[in-house]
Amino acid sequence: MEYQELTIEKAGKLLCDHQISSFELTSALLDRIEKYDDEINAFITIDKTMALEQARKADQDICDNKILPLTGVPIALKDLLCTKGIKTTCGSQILNNFIPQYDGTIVKKLKENGAVIIGKTNLDEFGMGSSTENSSYKITTNPWNKAYVPGGSSGGSAAAVAAGFCCAALGTDTGGSIRQPASHCGVVGLKPTYGRVSRFGLVSYASSLDQIGPITKDVKDAAILLNIISGNDKMDSTSAKVDVPDFTKAFDLFEKGSLKGMTAGIPKEYLSVDGIDPEVEKVFNDAKKIFCDLGVEIKEISLPHTDYVVAAYYIIAPSEASSNLARFDGVKYGFREKVCEDLIDMYKKTRSKGFGPEVKRRIMIGTYALSAGYYDAYYGRASKVRTLIMEDFSKAFDACDFILSPVAPAPAFKIGEKMDDPLTMYLTDIFTLSANMAGIPGISVPAGFSSAGLPIGIQMMARRFDELSLLRAGYGFEKTIKLDVRCEI
Repeated sequence: MEYQELTIEKAGKLLCDHQISSFELTSALLDRIEKYDDEINAFITIDKTMALEQARKADQDICDNKILPLTGVPIALKDLLCTKGIKTTCGSQILNNFIPQYDGTIVKKLKENGAVIIGKTNLDEFGMGSSTENSSYKITTNPWNKAYVPGGSSGGSAAAVAAGFCCAALGTDTGGSIRQPASHCGVVGLKPTYGRVSRFGLVSYASSLDQIGPITKDVKDAAILLNIISGNDKMDSTSAKVDVPDFTKAFDLFEKGSLKGMTAGIPKEYLSVDGIDPEVEKVFNDAKKIFCDLGVEIKEISLPHTDYVVAAYYIIAPSEASSNLARFDGVKYGFREKVCEDLIDMYKKTRSKGFGPEVKRRIMIGTYALSAGYYDAYYGRASKVRTLIMEDFSKAFDACDFILSPVAPAPAFKIGEKMDDPLTMYLTDIFTLSANMAGIPGISVPAGFSSAGLPIGIQMMARRFDELSLLRAGYGFEKTIKLDVRCEI
């Protein structure tokens, strides 16, 4: 049996029918990780003993007919989510010895639903990056071609799913960090509406932008995971008090009426962005045709403040990061420089050695933007632009059910290609940042391949808390295109 190809849905059925055991499945995937992960570098931490203990418990629960949606299914977690008794490094040396004393809300929900936590995945340090080259531990490679990046910052989670190291994974998305690596690795990545999923236990990068979401092998699995992780949480003041529908009903909606009656908006500003790769453009145009064939009306819309999204984001996100990362000073937990003259010297040396170059760059940008005399000129103005971006989307959704766009301007690039040019790296998120700025949901679904054999995805965005429309459209597209995205490593 090809264990590495199992989705959540397929694994769950086989486990419930006693055709496989969770111990067999988990052991097979751990063996696969041991065999191949030295090449992929998807994981920072693997706790084999704990994973197999959870698998044995799951098998007993199945025997006792105590079956939950994820019972016995191996899931990987981005190493930005707090896990009790398992190291949580955030890809940074400043937390290289941090072992949380509690599980974050989402980790707790996974465990309560029977999941087996197979490991913690690599990431750009504190989620700051678009290639997973900014981890202080290792560089994750793209399973489709190891000379290329997997995207970031959830590159470890996307690579783990694509390589068949787990049935699914969780990532976090602050400016595209789920959708962009999902596109580059040929898997599905869903960023929920801000507030749909609790952030308690997520180590914050930018608190008003961060959101936890699923990275899966197909759209159905994304809905299954979203059902489990969604919901209001009293431990998170930004968690929304809204009803959580059964997201798997999106597939019934498609089966009953295809996508007829839906309207897709194409932002005219996105099509005029400089530097879109011709292969990305072709895949996008092919995707438009598929949606037309499915009965979707395609309509041109306008998002007039698109030109300001990147600039506003890279003021707001670093400003919030500057505030959030101030807590890492060597006093309470994490790395501390031992040879110091005094307290101030300890702060300086701890943060200088503990943080990597990209994190330092963003802290400095954010601290400057928030400093006296500059707050109104930078952070205040960026916040006003953010409001205008939200209004753009609100008006756009008066004319359409979802917005269709590329995920990234180009397919995955070679490792090291953009590391010396951070501004060019920042522009790779131009199509994904606006969903975080507006707080709306977005999904990336595999849509084709480049001439080099690298996956290319398409993005759909919907109005706040309308993940059902995204999943319905994504499922219809996936089912129609029937793309073979099995990655042979």
